[in-house]
Amino acid sequence: MASHISRDDVAHVAKLARLSLDDGELDTYTAQLAAILDHAEDVEALDLADVPPTSHPFDLANVLRADQPGATLTPADALAGAPQAEDGRFRVPTILGEAP
Repeated sequence: MASHISRDDVAHVAKLARLSLDDGELDTYTAQLAAILDHAEDVEALDLADVPPTSHPFDLANVLRADQPGATLTPADALAGAPQAEDGRFRVPTILGEAP
């Protein structure tokens, strides 16, 4: 099963990613990556010549709901939960050294 990727390959990739893996993790990840590569090989072997390209496996028609306007908050209701408000607006801390 681990013929596609070696333990040294996994250790090299881990080093490139600056990951510190112990011996148990190297063995685990080597087996997992080998299984992934085996599965990819199985998928690659499928004969898909007669299968048309698709963007989605199911036929979908307008899955979005209609855009219906609804009730909105009044400015007073929106500001009611604000820690600070001033002149009908949210008051936030000054940033980037801007003068208030």
